[in-house]
Amino acid sequence: MEAKFEKLNLEGLLLITPQVFEDERGFFLERFRDEWFEKQGIDVKFVQDNHSKSCKGVLRGLHYSIAPHSQGKLVWVAYGEIFDVAVDLRQNSPSFGRWESAILSADNKKMLFMPAGFAHGFQTLSETADVLYKISDYYYQEFDKGIRWNDPDIAIAWPIDNPIVSEKDKTHPLLKDAKDLF
Repeated sequence: MEAKFEKLNLEGLLLITPQVFEDERGFFLERFRDEWFEKQGIDVKFVQDNHSKSCKGVLRGLHYSIAPHSQGKLVWVAYGEIFDVAVDLRQNSPSFGRWESAILSADNKKMLFMPAGFAHGFQTLSETADVLYKISDYYYQEFDKGIRWNDPDIAIAWPIDNPIVSEKDKTHPLLKDAKDLF
């Protein structure tokens, strides 16, 4: 089985559409194959799977992990729909501080891949959403960092006003004040 890889505007970001076989019974798809990434010239090994469930309006992010445990991510939605965002934190990148988004849903079955060097966040658009993601290094709390979700210099156009945000995510620094980047 194959998957379609679409390069997005920020270097390294890929929107992936798996091949889906549907009939009267439902559908079947391969969610991940190493060789897909190898064919794209991407050297990534995923070591951990995560799963979060959120209600409508919940905004999680913007999260990232720093070296030596920085993480690439492959994100998809098993139930519901989200507005998924990646922010380029690579200081030598021409797109440093810029963001890109994709609508990921159980219906469209698309996935967003972001290499290490990006912050990740999402807002739930449906009544609930189950978000799953593979990461390329294990989670360690001491390497976990964040950027404020509503940083005016990044200016993400979140689709739902007055989001539900954790206390931790409310206190992340602005990008201009962040000390640990890439």
